[in-house]
Amino acid sequence: MSAHPASSGIPMPIVTLNRSVLLSGIVLGYILQQPLFTTALFLIVLPAVLWGQKASLIYFTGSRLLRKLNQNTETESPLLMRFNNSIAVIMLGAAQVAFLFGATQAGWIISAMVALAALVALCGFCFGCYLYFHFNMQRYKLFGKKAASAEV
Repeated sequence: MSAHPASSGIPMPIVTLNRSVLLSGIVLGYILQQPLFTTALFLIVLPAVLWGQKASLIYFTGSRLLRKLNQNTETESPLLMRFNNSIAVIMLGAAQVAFLFGATQAGWIISAMVALAALVALCGFCFGCYLYFHFNMQRYKLFGKKAASAEV
């Protein structure tokens, strides 16, 4: 997370919105026993992973609805946000496969892991950020400084 605003960073209110959407969507889906909520979340987050923040429905919505909050706020690296969303997409994709093959309980457990990570991140500890840091540390140890500075 950056200590001051940067034009290339993602404002923290949008990061919080992303986490809140994931958490509330999965919880609501579980309460209603509707896996389609997790399917919708998968389809909402997937374009952001594939094409970046410009293809993100959450970023688009947050940029407009939270315009005043986004001014002069801390930001998060787009690379870190994309990494975190990639984990969410992989997990939600795995949940979709589980639901598709009738393993409903497995689908909800996998979805719950995404919801738990979002909840913990909303409380102040970003597990995806922790993984990102260690991923880059291991990459540095294996490939040296040049590879560690490359984009994910």
